[in-house]
Amino acid sequence: MRFLHLGLAAALVAAGTLAAGAAEAQRKLKFAHVYETNEPYHTNAVWAAGEIAKRTNNKYTMEVYPASSLGNEPTINQGLALGTVDIIYTGAAFAGASYKPIAISNAPYMFKDFDHWLAYSKSSLLQELMAGYEKSTGHKITSIVYYGARHTTANKAINTPADMRGMKLRVPQAPLYLMYAKAVGANATPIAFAEVYLALQQGTVDGQENPLPTIQAKKFYEVQTHINLTNHIYESLMIIVGSPLWKRLSNQEKAIFQEVFDVAAARSTTDIRASEQVLPEEFRKLGKTVVRSDLAAFRTVAMPLHNDAASGAGWTKTQYDALQALAK
Repeated sequence: MRFLHLGLAAALVAAGTLAAGAAEAQRKLKFAHVYETNEPYHTNAVWAAGEIAKRTNNKYTMEVYPASSLGNEPTINQGLALGTVDIIYTGAAFAGASYKPIAISNAPYMFKDFDHWLAYSKSSLLQELMAGYEKSTGHKITSIVYYGARHTTANKAINTPADMRGMKLRVPQAPLYLMYAKAVGANATPIAFAEVYLALQQGTVDGQENPLPTIQAKKFYEVQTHINLTNHIYESLMIIVGSPLWKRLSNQEKAIFQEVFDVAAARSTTDIRASEQVLPEEFRKLGKTVVRSDLAAFRTVAMPLHNDAASGAGWTKTQYDALQALAK
């Protein structure tokens, strides 16, 4: 009888070991971001989750947490190192909190136009900056996503920088966004993304700045009368895999994640670019005043700050010149 009990105990231990091994072999990942469920970033992240599960035979499944449900951008960036999130979308300016040069794309009027951004997205300069970020943090930037050209909403027309002097402008909670406010003489007011609508509605701030698809998705147009096309930042999002996860992946698995996220990024970029072409007219139909701001006047006040460390610049002059050389 004693041998029977010993055999049963051994079997239970073996079963427990197998169950633990299966649990270790299969992992549910957390992909966090601050955008709405109807935006391309989210829908393409959900698509990527399905593809990764399929291509890894369900070794890695992934749940996507939208709309700041796991925290604002500073929080989810910190979560990468803590392991509380595995993958995030984040703006280049937020990634720049850990490695300043990667934020170069977020300086106002750094890019001439979308084609200039597109050339940057395919450049050796970007590869150099992403490698620097990985070396500094251990996290892997797999892909860059076009977030759109940022514009300024308000309850008045903004034709020149003088129209923004003293304006309470909501900006994201990352230092480089202050460069735009400083250039135009506005009073920067950092507010978490999820709280912007209420801040506009209650008059806590006079305006905010975001791409047209975001202004639509977040319904900021409901509490602002004017869409001012300032085109001040051609914004980049990045898909970043946290160091704890990236180190665990095999080379084959890394290749799967890279390929899937590259496709998801390209799909989002195409969707956002198409959307921002038609949205000015859509906003007009909603009774909004769409203003084409004097971009030359804005560029004139912004460019002197591009290499000013006191204003947030954290890149070298060589990197800056390389980016400018990409313009057609």
